[in-house]
Amino acid sequence: MSTLSIETVPALVGGEWRTFDATRSGEVFNPSTGEVIARVPLMSADDTASVVAAAAAALPAWSATPAVERARVLFQFRHLVAERFDELAALVTREHGKTLPESRAEVQRGLEMIEFACGAPSMLMGDTLANIAAEVDAETVRHPVGVCVGITPYNFPFMVPLWMFPVALACGNTFVLKPSEKVPLSAVRMGELLAEAGLPPGVFNIAHGDRECVETLLAHPQVAAISFVGSTAIAKSIYEIGTRNGKRVQAAGGAKNHLVIMPDADLDQSVKALAASAYGCAGQRCMAGSVAVAVGGVADPLVEQLCDYAGSLKVGPTDGVEGVDMGPVIRREHRDRVASYLDIAAAEGATVALDGRRDFAGDGFLLGPSVIDRVAPQMRVGHEEIFGPVLSV
Repeated sequence: MSTLSIETVPALVGGEWRTFDATRSGEVFNPSTGEVIARVPLMSADDTASVVAAAAAALPAWSATPAVERARVLFQFRHLVAERFDELAALVTREHGKTLPESRAEVQRGLEMIEFACGAPSMLMGDTLANIAAEVDAETVRHPVGVCVGITPYNFPFMVPLWMFPVALACGNTFVLKPSEKVPLSAVRMGELLAEAGLPPGVFNIAHGDRECVETLLAHPQVAAISFVGSTAIAKSIYEIGTRNGKRVQAAGGAKNHLVIMPDADLDQSVKALAASAYGCAGQRCMAGSVAVAVGGVADPLVEQLCDYAGSLKVGPTDGVEGVDMGPVIRREHRDRVASYLDIAAAEGATVALDGRRDFAGDGFLLGPSVIDRVAPQMRVGHEEIFGPVLSV
């Protein structure tokens, strides 16, 4: 199958690509053009349970596979990812909208995670201590947890899943990936490459869906551990529901990152660093520097230079296009939500020094970089995660 011509996004269940006849579906957009490029079925509870069952069925054989053999599959997977590096980066840009250099950096970070997981055999070594007490020896042995679940966000469709499943697989667990329904195509391509690398059927599976799918995974008795990356509100819910059901849960939420600019700072260097942090990936990352704290008299010249620099950034479609500084955001409604914070800030007494709302050509979800000046901590733009190209000073 080719993810470049895909119409309905399939799930991966026990080594088979299946298109579920779901009553609900979501649309996958190309943010650069605003076009629908695929439809993803939102799986029901029963359909989701069948994916978990496939992972559970594959667990005994995979957990009994020697660690060096598991690592060998991951070595081959790493080779295939490197071989198709540019193809994968282009796919990330196509379904997410980030620039091609940003997508290449994402694929590179993913490669590094696979390489880390390839070293699992040495990390899985146990310990022994003879004569810990009279006629007693102590020994520790590491065992797989079981079926692991990864629930991943839209902003890094390739990298974040690779934070999770390579290590889980290397340790002898089986895995169910629930990617964001906004960006499922990178997950599908990873599933194809894992099969090509020789991963046995059922060891890695993909389920697509929204809340119903996620809640099924959180409560399923055969799921042992859950890893989540997303908004803080959902992270708290995932943690509460998952732990209530006896799962091991790690849930990473959002952030509001502050960067402090001192009076003796090099403004040229500071402005470039601030812009890279705030506007990279169109601000859609939890590590974005979204608030600049200007100390002393540096504020006014900082804002002036920020507006000049940010206003000069080339904003435009990224799919197949080089030389763009910032691409679109993920959805039209997300663009409108981010833009609404400019009006909110003005209503609360801040100054919109640079307004990113422009008349861009085409139907892509484009929004230029914005700078909001004279922001107080209690203002919404000062403490809420906007997740877009907006920098508060």
